[in-house]
Amino acid sequence: MSARTNKPHEIVERALELSQADGCVVIADEQSTANLRWAGNALTTNGVTRGRTLTVVATVDGKEGTASGVVSRSAVTVEELEPLVRAAEAAARGAGPAEDAQPLVTGVPASPDFTDAPGETSSTVFADFAPALGEAFARARAGGRELYGFANHELVSTYVGTSTGLRLRHDQPNGTLELNAKSPDRTRSAWAGRSTRDFKDVDPTALDAELAVRLGWAERRLELPAGRYETLLPPTAVADLLIYQLWSASGRDAAEGRTVFSKPGGKTRVGEKLTELPLTLRSDPNEPGLESAPFVIAHSSGGDQSVFDNGLPLATTEWMREGDLKHLTTSRHSAGLTGLPVAPGIDNLILDGGQDVSLEEMVANTERGLLLTCLWYIREVDPATLLLTGLTRDGVYLVENGEVTGEVNNFRFNESPVGLLGRATEAGRTEKTLPREWSDWFTRAAMPALRIPDFNMSSVSQGV
Repeated sequence: MSARTNKPHEIVERALELSQADGCVVIADEQSTANLRWAGNALTTNGVTRGRTLTVVATVDGKEGTASGVVSRSAVTVEELEPLVRAAEAAARGAGPAEDAQPLVTGVPASPDFTDAPGETSSTVFADFAPALGEAFARARAGGRELYGFANHELVSTYVGTSTGLRLRHDQPNGTLELNAKSPDRTRSAWAGRSTRDFKDVDPTALDAELAVRLGWAERRLELPAGRYETLLPPTAVADLLIYQLWSASGRDAAEGRTVFSKPGGKTRVGEKLTELPLTLRSDPNEPGLESAPFVIAHSSGGDQSVFDNGLPLATTEWMREGDLKHLTTSRHSAGLTGLPVAPGIDNLILDGGQDVSLEEMVANTERGLLLTCLWYIREVDPATLLLTGLTRDGVYLVENGEVTGEVNNFRFNESPVGLLGRATEAGRTEKTLPREWSDWFTRAAMPALRIPDFNMSSVSQGV
């Protein structure tokens, strides 16, 4: 009997019936993907995949506290269910008391579609996109440029059942488009990316036209030394930096003095002003076009995530309100340790409150500065200041008197996103964007462009 013979909700119910632990959480993830890849103005591959992963969390009460055991396996058959449940129970009995132990969540209304079949994607998601991509190939070929890239669409239906009666389900579509245009001699390169739920709101011909302009800018090449430059960060670069900031905003780590959000004496910087601009950084599971799971889905415990919080409802959380730090991420356990409100992570991030101006208008208002395309290879240097290092990629352009006058060399940068927020002098219009560096893990973001008067380009990079 195959893993897909039974409906996911039936697998969840059967695993809960088999449980002999004091508590049990079962998570079934049904995943389907469809993708297209292309190179040199021609499609190269396409494919569709299906899969299922089952996670069982067993909790066992003891004299010293509650222990937990977590086991995840893919392609689980009905015959393998009981061994999987027993393995989770054995892991719990062999573990010491779980530091993050809390009563399993109760009282959350069941999802009305819990017993429905999982959602699935297929190649039909590209029905309108693929012909437009073919048109983009033709235009690029006629314009003397080559297009490379890929489009990927994923739909994950997650079913969560618990021994305390929770029966929850969430369908998460996730689409990414990355398009790279190159000159035939490979000396010039430009990139654009988009995130989408269904590929109905992305236009490859418009992206190709945008990339053609950038390749034109790159026909004039200039060399600049390392240094501090007025720099316009596009939304994708802002997203990459602020996502890392969110990942580093652990309430517990801050209270223990280990992060940029720490204060002496076990305190945190919650309440402090991070920027003079009236910017609000928030996450909202119901944000239009960026919808994400409205409840906690935790396949493991660690940091400020806890398997005991599975099913905990999520609501809009303002991490920063009009420049003031308002929340750090916490589980129920770490909230109790720190005295901070319960604020689990949410799978999207929005920065708004800037002016209603486009990136192009910000360029027009620049006397002399740099315009970036995107960042990559971002790594942490110092958690105490959240100093990050990384590289620019696929186009750094010189702006003079309101116009782009050429492409300059790439740089390595050293900057803290917290420091950048504090020094930013202008924020533009918020728009949906694809964080290039983190697109394998985090795609739902909306950011403005930021103007930084003294962005630290610490050294020259020879990358394209």
